[in-house]
Amino acid sequence: MGIYHYLWLDTHSFLMKKILGNFLKILLGLILLIAGLIATQYHGDKTVDELKAMYANEESEFIRVKGMDIHYRDEGQGPVLLLLHGTGASLHTWDAWVEEMQQDFRVLRLDMPAYGLTGPHPDQKYEPEDYVEVIHDFLLKLGVDSLFIGGNSFGGNISWHYAYEHPERVKKMILVDASGFPQETIPSVIRLARNPMLKGIMRWVTPKFFIRNRLKEVYAQKDRITDETVDRYFDLQLREGNRQAFIDRAAGAFSVQTGLLKTITVPTLIMWGEKDTWIPLDHAYKFNEYLVNSQIITYPDGGHIPMEELPLQTAVDAKDFLRGGEGSDVPELN
Repeated sequence: MGIYHYLWLDTHSFLMKKILGNFLKILLGLILLIAGLIATQYHGDKTVDELKAMYANEESEFIRVKGMDIHYRDEGQGPVLLLLHGTGASLHTWDAWVEEMQQDFRVLRLDMPAYGLTGPHPDQKYEPEDYVEVIHDFLLKLGVDSLFIGGNSFGGNISWHYAYEHPERVKKMILVDASGFPQETIPSVIRLARNPMLKGIMRWVTPKFFIRNRLKEVYAQKDRITDETVDRYFDLQLREGNRQAFIDRAAGAFSVQTGLLKTITVPTLIMWGEKDTWIPLDHAYKFNEYLVNSQIITYPDGGHIPMEELPLQTAVDAKDFLRGGEGSDVPELN
């Protein structure tokens, strides 16, 4: 028994050393990987003035709202259509829609707090109701008291919250792959931003390939992702304060308020990419079930941001809905 006992101890010791050795190798590999990423993918913040030269144009304006200089564009003539972008995006996500709609609508769009040239909220207030307050003050300052509203992803979430809070102002609403219902899985970028070990690294380490991979998650048709699009998402994420604001936003435990949808009577068009990997298609039907006055259009070749992937098709569908049907005039809003 003594020999077997010593053999067992030797074997156990050998296995433990091997396991520990492999663990140390993996740990060392991770340390070297992180060190390599920091060394090669570190990017400092870009100043607002630097980014203005790249991504503001003759239509760009800035207005002071709740301690922020909100970047917005005001284009076209007619009834007001306010468009709200989603997480990680900017007002540029609506470029193609504006081209199609500005003949019939006065299109307003803005970089929401934490994104684009607007940057972080001074008080780190990123709950849906905080965004509703910003949007409402923004519209009041522009003298807008009646509008159509549309939003993608988190911007869709803010749109329906705004319609709930101000039903007398919203005439019609468009939800494009909107958020709001609980999900079993969340986008990888949100998971990373919530990771206590990685979020500090994300504040400074921003590989451009990471941005491209994120776009591949939200585009169903990968060949439509251009270098120009990747550069814009990348550069605007580097706006001073935006990376920390993204981490702060991701840390929020947003309460589920979708019960409010059942009280919204605004005519609503629900638009959804059938290949959306961030918010699954069944959420479109959940919105349709909860809203009392809604209709759905889905896009077999669309992902999470179909207004970028299928710009003309989605813009025409949206405009047709806002105009009340094929061949009808755009309703004048009082």
